[in-house]
Amino acid sequence: MKMRLSTKGITICLFFFVLSLAAAIEIPLSVAQLPTITEQSHTQVAYPFDEDFTIKCEARGNPQPTFNWTKDGKPFDLLSDPRIVATNNSGTFVIQNRGIITNFQGKYRCFASNVLGTAMSEEIELIVPSVPKFPKEKIEPLDVEHGDSVILHCNPPKGIPPLHIYWMNIDLQHIPQDERVSMSLKGDLYFANVEENDSRSDYCCFAAFPRLRTIVQKMPMTLKVSRFKHANDSGSPNAAVTKANFIKERKPRLLIPPESAGSSSSVTVIKGGVLLLECIAEGLPTPHLNWVKITGNLPKDEPETENFGKILKIDHVTTADEGTYQCTASNPMGRAKHEFHVHVEEPPQWIKKPQGGVYSVGTNLVLLCEAIGNPEPTIQWKLNGMPIDTPDTVWVFAGRTFRGRISAREISLTNLQLQDSAVYQCEASNKHGTILASANVNVLNIAPLILTSDGENYAAVVGYSAFLHCEIFASPAADIRWTKDDSIEPLSTLRYELNKNGTLEIKETKKEDSGSYACWAANSVGKRAITANLDIRDATKLVVTPKNPRVLKSHSILLKCQAEYDSHLKHSFKLSWRKDGDELPVNSTESGRVILDRDTLFISSVTQEDQGVYMCVARTSLDSVMAESWLIVLDVPDPPEDLQLSENQNRSVRLSWKAGASHNSPVNESIIEFEENRWEPGRWQELTRVLGNDTTALLSLAPYMNYQFRVLSVNAVGKSQPSKPSLRYATPPAAPDKNPENIRVEASEPNEMVMKWEPLKPMERNGPGLEYKVSWRQQGVEVDWNEEMVKKHSLTLRNTPTFVPYEIKVQAVNNLGSGPEPNITIGYSGEDVPDAAPSGVSVDIVNSTLVKVFWFGIPRDRVRGHLRGYKVSWWKTKSMLDGKRHHPEKHFLTFVGDRNYGMIPGLEPFSEFRLTVLAYNSKGDGPESSSVVFETPEGVPEQPRFLRILNFDKDSVTLSWGLPKKPNGYLTGYILQYQMINETHEIGPLSDVSVTNRSTLSWRLSGLSSSTKYKFYVKACTVKGCGKPVTEEGLTMAQGTYAGIYDGISTQGWFIGLMCAIALLTLLLLTICFVRRNKGGKYSVKEKEDLHPDPEAQSIKDEIFGEYSDSDEKPLKGSLQSINGDIKATESADSLVDYGEGEHGMFNEDGSFIGAYSGSKEKGSVESTGSSTATFPLHA
Repeated sequence: MKMRLSTKGITICLFFFVLSLAAAIEIPLSVAQLPTITEQSHTQVAYPFDEDFTIKCEARGNPQPTFNWTKDGKPFDLLSDPRIVATNNSGTFVIQNRGIITNFQGKYRCFASNVLGTAMSEEIELIVPSVPKFPKEKIEPLDVEHGDSVILHCNPPKGIPPLHIYWMNIDLQHIPQDERVSMSLKGDLYFANVEENDSRSDYCCFAAFPRLRTIVQKMPMTLKVSRFKHANDSGSPNAAVTKANFIKERKPRLLIPPESAGSSSSVTVIKGGVLLLECIAEGLPTPHLNWVKITGNLPKDEPETENFGKILKIDHVTTADEGTYQCTASNPMGRAKHEFHVHVEEPPQWIKKPQGGVYSVGTNLVLLCEAIGNPEPTIQWKLNGMPIDTPDTVWVFAGRTFRGRISAREISLTNLQLQDSAVYQCEASNKHGTILASANVNVLNIAPLILTSDGENYAAVVGYSAFLHCEIFASPAADIRWTKDDSIEPLSTLRYELNKNGTLEIKETKKEDSGSYACWAANSVGKRAITANLDIRDATKLVVTPKNPRVLKSHSILLKCQAEYDSHLKHSFKLSWRKDGDELPVNSTESGRVILDRDTLFISSVTQEDQGVYMCVARTSLDSVMAESWLIVLDVPDPPEDLQLSENQNRSVRLSWKAGASHNSPVNESIIEFEENRWEPGRWQELTRVLGNDTTALLSLAPYMNYQFRVLSVNAVGKSQPSKPSLRYATPPAAPDKNPENIRVEASEPNEMVMKWEPLKPMERNGPGLEYKVSWRQQGVEVDWNEEMVKKHSLTLRNTPTFVPYEIKVQAVNNLGSGPEPNITIGYSGEDVPDAAPSGVSVDIVNSTLVKVFWFGIPRDRVRGHLRGYKVSWWKTKSMLDGKRHHPEKHFLTFVGDRNYGMIPGLEPFSEFRLTVLAYNSKGDGPESSSVVFETPEGVPEQPRFLRILNFDKDSVTLSWGLPKKPNGYLTGYILQYQMINETHEIGPLSDVSVTNRSTLSWRLSGLSSSTKYKFYVKACTVKGCGKPVTEEGLTMAQGTYAGIYDGISTQGWFIGLMCAIALLTLLLLTICFVRRNKGGKYSVKEKEDLHPDPEAQSIKDEIFGEYSDSDEKPLKGSLQSINGDIKATESADSLVDYGEGEHGMFNEDGSFIGAYSGSKEKGSVESTGSSTATFPLHA
């Protein structure tokens, strides 16, 4: 162990350090010395069940001591009995337990002697107990009268204490004892007065000797108790006993102490022992004992009494317990007293014991011997075990002359010489014991002996103290000094300190303290020296990471112990872990939950028990350091406890609770929940929350509830478990505080009205017998209210006018009264379909595909309900191109709200249509208006059906195309366009060719470049403009070749088969599309216009939808079903919702229409072909 340097600044001179160190150091056995007793036995009992008994006496000395014994003050020869086994070079002997060994009982003393003197042991008493037995005797029965006092004597045999005495019957049942019957300290059984039930023939006294493992029994004794002989003439036994008792009644008389002892007696007790004072009295009635101290200091505590007040007991007696104690035995007839004069004495105790030691020639010594005791002890000096008692200054003892004087308490010797070495013994004795002290006076004259080995190697760590040992024995005392390396100067700075035993302490060591040191010892006889080597190592350093982590319960934590230590100490370096000071086992614990792996400590599924201070301990052969980290476990709080209700009111109560442990995360909120068993038993609901760590809240309650409450605590980790519920708290009933809400009218028939509302929740009822008082009257017609009480939350009225307003009130009522005055709600009776059609229907043609419809709405009273909007239906009657009539296929658009116009998109150009308008409400559609006929003007044609390149030459090409699928008017011709393109899709200038003959379907273009790729466009035209083009790409032939795109492959069989398959697949897809559209499917609309937009549509768009700057109109998306959801075979089930100027605009942010147009398509309908689709920009 190395110690830090103290701050005591004391200059220590280490050279010429003169001190008698020999007295403090045990004399080496190599030096001649007096005998010294090192071990001895004390009082010993020879138990009969032991095989042998060992009497010990060991001593050391030089020369080796010889041993002698005395028994009872007389020499005792160990060879006198073959049962004694002695030990060589030892005073110890063993007595074998064979035969009768009582002759070995006595007091032994051991003497160890050599030529220098004799050492003596204390007396060793050997007790050889006999087996205790009660004598065989015939005990005569005791025949006594009722009320007499009796003593049954035990007289137990002698034996080794302690002795326990019991009075029992033959069945080993204890004789009951009380104030009347009790046992004395000597074991006799005393009866203060006998009764008839004391008669028995088996009073047995048992004496137990625990140390002898023996219990002996005395012969049973018989006690006969008879009635008073003069009371036999009494007629009643009880009367006889009463008379006898009256005659026998007497005042107390002390049996212990006996009357012969007088009124007082003296008692002596050993200090520190137990004081027992005993008083036993006889008398009738039974006397009561009382104790009091009448002189001396009163005891601090009331003395303890035993045996029903008959024994006064004081433990650990002190001199303060001296004095006079009085016991008083009293009954109604009188009293008896006795005084005990208590004296406290004590055996001898040392005040000063003679101290021996090593002395040099010519010195003086004084041996003191002083003891106290009561009575005062006598002092006896002995020299080498023999008594000496002479006051002379020079005396001769055992042939040796001594100079000095002897008194009762000291021996003084002057000018000691080598032959004065001796053992002086001092014995102090009084009647309570004897004590012995020995002092070995060794007079020596020797050169220093250095007991520490030469060349010892020491090591210490930087900053700690280093200790270099130099244990010396010398007489006279030696001077000690230390030097370092080659220096002859003694070490004398503050960091060096020489201890009494010669050890050099170097405080707060540094690296430069390493080196070789020498210890020099010298006295008048001679000198000696040894060397020692010191190495200074780096101190071990520790860091535990993380420092004081906070971990959620059930999470894991890894503690790392990072250590730095001197490389020379790596073989002795060890790490260990402790928790709260207790070392953790190296092996994993708790089924691997806590794992130690040298410098790491891993804890998985952390629990509250894991919280604490974890300490990493690093040990080397030179130092030990510790680093700690406090692991803090965070968890949800423990549930609150001890819920109490106070401040009870009809609608409030105060709830208080005790917060549970917060587990290192403070409670920031408490949630109070309630459960009531009248409406929703067993369901807990949140009532309120209390912020912070408050533990009380005033709760607002509802009437007519039987509450119980519980509390949950919340901290940063989460919620605690709920507390145990509080006691129940019932609130009295009251009238409702509120009326039903969400009052509304629903009706499925024209002449009825169903009034509905949200019923009150159970907590809102406030009392039993909840009903609803419903009041209604027709607005503006009736003055008086109609009323009806209902228990449900609806009421149906029949035979009401169609769609007229009513004022409605609903009020909650229970057995204790009504709720507050209800608010009035306006509701309408049942609706019917409109009975009028819109009038003044007219159509404005916007372009070839778009018209704007106007109408006059129907009067409000003809709507007969809430107007939902208008529906516009239209159908194509014939084509203006060929005059053919068409089967009417209706389409419709719905316009929501009260409005008088709408836009109809997607019409076929150059066609005749009919159109009607109707109004509808939530009940259904009203009658249609008269149909209006209108015609759409010509439009631009669709793209040609195909474009083919028939022949390619080096500078020319022949194009062929088909008629447009829908010309949308009278064709006026075609426009051909072409331009060069390359592999990077860069395009050249566009060239135009106008074909004015509308019947021309092919054209040869010349003046083309050879071996060049071209893109060709063909579009059909009417008076309204040209439609979208159909395109194709091709490569002109190189010089000297003649080929077209389709030449060479058009005659190949695989190509013909491929074309047939494509044609068949196209026919199949067209059939499927036709079937779907006949069933009300949607048709697709292209999202963006192609390279060449429809000029007519573009102009209309610029005129009508000028506010929308985005050129990419969006197609119609989605399908809007009709108002009644029916899909008829002759009508489209989809509609376009209102859009444009109204609040229900149907355009995206870029102005595109977001409705969807659907319906079966006939030959003249708008249909996408090739890469071109129609776009419908709409605006109302």
